[in-house]
Amino acid sequence: MSSTTSGSRLLRIAVVLATVAGGLFGPGHATPVRAATTYRAQYHFTVPDHWKNDPQRPVYLNGKFNYYYLYNADYPIEVGTAWRLATTTDGVAFADQGIAAPKKTNANYDLWSGSAVVDTANTAGFGAGAVIQLVTQMDHPTPAQIANASAPQAQFLWYSIDGGRTFRPYGDTPVIPNGGRGAFRDPKVIWDSARGRWVAAITEGDRIGFFTSPDLKTWTRQSDFASTYGTLECPDLFQIRADDGTTHWVLGVSVNGTYAYWTGSFDGAAFTADSSVPQWLDHGFDWYAGVTWEDPSAPLDRRFGMAWMNNWAYPDATPTWAADGFNGTDSIVRQITLKHYADGYALVSQPTSALASHASSVKNLGTIQVDGGLVPLAYHGTAYELNTDVSWTQLDNIGMQLRVSADGTRHADAGIYRDYSYLNRRQTGQPDTTGTRGESHAPWNPAKTNVHLRILVDRTSIEVFVDDGRYVHSSQVFADPSDTGINLYTTGGSATFANTTITEFKDLAQRPAKLLSGFEGSSYDPGWTTTGSFTGTGPLPWYLPGMVGNAALDTFAGGGDPATGTITSPVFTLDRNHLHFLIAGGNHPPGAPGETSINLIVNGQVVRTATGDDTGVLKPIDWDIGDMQGQSAQVQVIDQATGAWGHIMVDQLLLSD
Repeated sequence: MSSTTSGSRLLRIAVVLATVAGGLFGPGHATPVRAATTYRAQYHFTVPDHWKNDPQRPVYLNGKFNYYYLYNADYPIEVGTAWRLATTTDGVAFADQGIAAPKKTNANYDLWSGSAVVDTANTAGFGAGAVIQLVTQMDHPTPAQIANASAPQAQFLWYSIDGGRTFRPYGDTPVIPNGGRGAFRDPKVIWDSARGRWVAAITEGDRIGFFTSPDLKTWTRQSDFASTYGTLECPDLFQIRADDGTTHWVLGVSVNGTYAYWTGSFDGAAFTADSSVPQWLDHGFDWYAGVTWEDPSAPLDRRFGMAWMNNWAYPDATPTWAADGFNGTDSIVRQITLKHYADGYALVSQPTSALASHASSVKNLGTIQVDGGLVPLAYHGTAYELNTDVSWTQLDNIGMQLRVSADGTRHADAGIYRDYSYLNRRQTGQPDTTGTRGESHAPWNPAKTNVHLRILVDRTSIEVFVDDGRYVHSSQVFADPSDTGINLYTTGGSATFANTTITEFKDLAQRPAKLLSGFEGSSYDPGWTTTGSFTGTGPLPWYLPGMVGNAALDTFAGGGDPATGTITSPVFTLDRNHLHFLIAGGNHPPGAPGETSINLIVNGQVVRTATGDDTGVLKPIDWDIGDMQGQSAQVQVIDQATGAWGHIMVDQLLLSD
């Protein structure tokens, strides 16, 4: 654990981006970056391009988790984040869905952290099942305030009526104004079923404020929970049942590069901690802005969790930008439970069990005896999971060197030394040029003479789970791609490394979604063609419920309902499994008099079609096109209707997996 407080990540990012074009890596990077080399993680989540930071708590909808995160398409030239969306069924393999909540949509500029909830009971009035987002934005910032993130922070409401794929702001006015605070951000919203109202935990510098609301629009401040750990960020609040059957509340925060938490009680207005001293869900240097969420199959008994693998002390010190054009990797998703120990209750975590289903091979290396010194394993790699059961009678130090160079001079070390476990990255590429965050420690009982080590190694990270996972170390490690060895070692005695296995995984990197058109310009995008009444027209800049951005395709253009003709996309390749879009307007399918439809055309044939429902509310359509991969296609919007609802509206055409 670093003793350095995190400070304001929002202000600091404006400063570091101003210098990112210079040397990114500094003296902590052991070898030069080679442009032909990939540093993209093989089985951890990575942003498709440019920048990501804070994860946003996923929500479960229609059998999938919607995972949102802060994304900057303008990195490193310009600051400011949007919310980008990826979907997953298991928390291991993700499919990019593009930007869900765009920045620069309203007077409050970009979007910072917050949380999304499914409003099942329609408390906010956007419809049952609407996805509501409470998010921090700056309240009407000036250009100078945008540049250094100094405008008053407040909480704003955005909403989605298409299953959380796209969001619109509920005006420019905050639903929770700043009220004269300095730091005031990262609202985490939960439903308090015992009292039938919403609760938001919001960071206020060195404390967490608790607010309640009946409808997500009107909020009342109830209390706060103060801490002595500096600036707090990204709060978390949840109820969980321990292994002894008792139920507890947990309050979590991000501080010092990782996730601190208190167990205690919550009466709907105030949190009371069991102890003023927090525990730590991770003891490494790069498990920040962590979020947890319910396991739908056992919501009170276990949760999932993940975090951004970075630290605001060195956010740009990564070889991934120069080599691969991105900066942003997440930890593995964990399964989290609460366990009762002799000294109280603590969260324990392990990689989600779904990770095993993505294994490509498992190598059993058996039992290895180490009698002091180094013993190399008969394996080389840069992305794998290592499991081993280590036992000894008496010694000072046991562990393993990971990502070892051919000459043995570069490596990261994980193991047990007397009364602590550790992960040391000083002897290889590391992001912290000050050297203060080189080795992380977690408590260890020196009377114990055995340990299970589960270690996840990927191209820029190492995560060490000790025994049941009460203690975990997660840190970035920028080893040279040619450093692939593993050595076991002991000092001061002998140890047996039994049941030693290496698991390799499939390449799980996402294919970026492709926006065919968002219909945002005054004219249609290059390559689109128009006929009939629509010749010379473009998207219409008027509000439609569910619209993304400030305009949409609407065949009311060119003469209203009597207008007729076609609007056709350029040819594109079907290289993703789904085509998504929003549609409204007249219900006139092909074959009916006066067609109003959107059609997917392949080899001159209409293979998919959709029409409106005689309303002006844009609704989502998802075409499964997995069986047509590699074929050339066009999208054509047809309007042949001239009477009532004789027009059709379309927005946000997106190819994705």
